Amino acid sequence: MADIAVVGSGVIGLTCAVRLAEAGHRVEVVSDLAPGDTVSAVAGGLWFPYLAAPADAVLRWAEVSLRRFRELAADPASGVWWREGVVLHRAADPDLSWTAAVPAHRAARRAELPPGAVSGVVCSLPVVDTAAYLGRLVERCARLGVAFRRAVVADPADLPQRVVVVAAGLRSGALVGDPALTPVRGQVVRLANPGLTRWLVDDDNPAGMAYVIPRGHDVVCGGTAEAGETGTTHDSAVERAILDRVTELEPRLRDAPVVSRAVGLRPARPAVRVDRVERAGQVVVSCYGHGGAGVTLSWGCAADVVDLLDG
Repeated sequence: MADIAVVGSGVIGLTCAVRLAEAGHRVEVVSDLAPGDTVSAVAGGLWFPYLAAPADAVLRWAEVSLRRFRELAADPASGVWWREGVVLHRAADPDLSWTAAVPAHRAARRAELPPGAVSGVVCSLPVVDTAAYLGRLVERCARLGVAFRRAVVADPADLPQRVVVVAAGLRSGALVGDPALTPVRGQVVRLANPGLTRWLVDDDNPAGMAYVIPRGHDVVCGGTAEAGETGTTHDSAVERAILDRVTELEPRLRDAPVVSRAVGLRPARPAVRVDRVERAGQVVVSCYGHGGAGVTLSWGCAADVVDLLDG
């Protein structure tokens, strides 16, 4: 058993804390943000390996997470649903590598495609209400004896634990001296749900990426992927463009009132970093750079973090 500090309270940090505590370690989550204030709370919550590499590791991590979310979806209070939807394609040769992780999928029928789409993949995937789900992870941590401390960590060496897991999203780069981590700004608007259950993803939309993700009482509508942008102020013009795109895809959203809005900075990197180094007698395990796939890769990456420490 080791004393371990996990820096970061988003979905990656909390999932690592759960898995480490389940493995018998004493764990403390240290973060300057409450889970609901992290970029994880902004995420649309659909399992999908977006903006993450390398492909082989991402697929492996995503498969582990898919199995865990399938189990969680059996509990109505988990904040996880198992729902059918369609990924649209507007090019003749789309990247379908992600379907290798999905146990059942089929080609979309012509009637299921909006104008401009040339093909699509229909499948059932996890949809996660991130606010509710983060709360459940916190509850799971508490039952496992994980401690929480609000603090700004400037350097892992400042922590008393001999083992530190850096899972602080975009702040991770500064903590371990990694200049490869960059922000990708995302903006969403959440509409009251008029009764939708089927999600839709249209990343190739010529007017900009678009997705419609029905959860419980609301529908997450997005989105944007602005590499290098650091602002987190809501942009009303961007929102109008998002609504134009999503209502063209799903007309039933045209009169749906706005429930809430959010902007977040995805932590992007040429490759997700999950590794172990030793510095001045301290073991530092990095787990960051998940781009737009933090939820999607969370359980798989957390399993690797445990393996890096326990062998």
